[in-house]
Amino acid sequence: MNATSTSDPKRTGLTEHPEQAGPVTAPAPKSRRRRRIKIILGVTALTLAAAAGGGYLWLNAISDAKNLGVSDCNAVKPEVTATPAGAATPDDRRAVCHTLRSMKDAWAQHDATAYGDQFAKDATYTSYVGTAYQGRRDIAEGHRALFGGFLKGTKLADSWLSIRFYGPDTAVATSRGDTYKGGEPKAADLSKTQTYTLVRQDDDTWRIAAFQNTKRQRVMERISFLFSPDTKPESER
Repeated sequence: MNATSTSDPKRTGLTEHPEQAGPVTAPAPKSRRRRRIKIILGVTALTLAAAAGGGYLWLNAISDAKNLGVSDCNAVKPEVTATPAGAATPDDRRAVCHTLRSMKDAWAQHDATAYGDQFAKDATYTSYVGTAYQGRRDIAEGHRALFGGFLKGTKLADSWLSIRFYGPDTAVATSRGDTYKGGEPKAADLSKTQTYTLVRQDDDTWRIAAFQNTKRQRVMERISFLFSPDTKPESER
């Protein structure tokens, strides 16, 4: 018999431990545990996302403002503070409301020149995204571009909260407001809070000297009220 017979385990590469000849695989229980962990983590993430979404919707649903104002500027009872220079009159209130109405009409007609004319020559205008316009010309030209672009086809809606006169030549009006297309929104749906400071000009007309527009963050406001009730304005209690 040939000395190099295939029965020689050293020649054939076989070992004396046949159980080592097969492929080595990871224990099945580890794979199952990993799958279970992934499933648990996935379900937990979905549960947390659903809870967060439900919480957001709940906060949004209970975030309606109580102080909604009135749609007619002339229906607002103004607060009048006299100064050494004198005090405003009912005619001044009507003149202030006329300027604010003319501004709204100019917007509806997308007439940027007429819109700018309701502002003082050196007026400042801060939009809700933080854009700061300086002067009547800047305001008019900025809105000329907006009326042809982002704000094309929109109108203004507002609900007046207060009008305050300081002396005979200065007024501050606050409102809830928004832009819209189609049907005019209800006061509760207006998403911005606005402040107009108006001054009497040399020609005895009232023009807007400063405008501030702030986007109302409904949910963040409600969270603030829930965690710190004293931050709630008196009109909202």
